[in-house]
Amino acid sequence: MQKETFSLVIVVPCYNEEAVLTETTQRLLGIAGRLKADGVSTHILYVDDGSRDATWSLINQLSAAHAEVWGLKLAVNAGHQHALWAGLEAAVPHADAIVSIDADLQDDPDVILQMVAHYREGADLVFGVRDDRSSDSWFKRATAQGFYRMMQAMGTDLVYNHADYRLISSRVLQEFANFREVNLFLRGMFPLVGFKSTSVYYERH
Repeated sequence: MQKETFSLVIVVPCYNEEAVLTETTQRLLGIAGRLKADGVSTHILYVDDGSRDATWSLINQLSAAHAEVWGLKLAVNAGHQHALWAGLEAAVPHADAIVSIDADLQDDPDVILQMVAHYREGADLVFGVRDDRSSDSWFKRATAQGFYRMMQAMGTDLVYNHADYRLISSRVLQEFANFREVNLFLRGMFPLVGFKSTSVYYERH
């Protein structure tokens, strides 16, 4: 059964992102507007991971200007994975599904529309996957491939070329909370949950 209307929160971890947040907000608000026209109530949750610049002040300004923008401030710099997890936990009571994406939008935000389409068709996890590394240096490609081979050798079930760009249903997050893991490596943990999943492919900017 397709999900016609539902609520979505886009969680964006931030650390010293004052240079990009205004443009990021405009682009994500554009996505939110397109989703709203299709029956999806969408909010953007910025998680300030103890930034030392004007990131939090800017989040407050953006939140005051746009009802769709929310902010969460961590007391200290906890690191990307913990900031992301804090945002996911905060979003669960307000969302049927959550998308995580980095603030620099190197991961194409238009792909969120494809993720939503897969969610409507029954997927609980939709992984955003890079389909091309031709723009990377030889060294970066080699080290990335070596990383995935090493993790697979250690028994970690990773989605190749997937980082932290994904859609997650609220019921996945509710089950995921039972892991009680403190050393977070989310891209290695989400495939373990066992719900229906799929992938969408995009060119990284």
